[in-house]
Amino acid sequence: MNPQSVFDLSPSEKLQLMEDLWDDLAANPENVPVHDWQLKELESRKAKLKNDPSSGLSWEDVKKQIRNDDDQ
Repeated sequence: MNPQSVFDLSPSEKLQLMEDLWDDLAANPENVPVHDWQLKELESRKAKLKNDPSSGLSWEDVKKQIRNDDDQ
């Protein structure tokens, strides 16, 4: 497949390709490059949560927020 042919795919084929690519990347996360600033941000957020557990949200609260944002 040449790069131009990707643009000729139907929307459903493009979505399937994206899913396949994502699955491939997720299967080997150690091969996905992570920038230094991303690592620093992650460490900062982990430290904040460790120092103040109430600063975080539960997964249920996150889902509620997302669903509420979709309703607006």
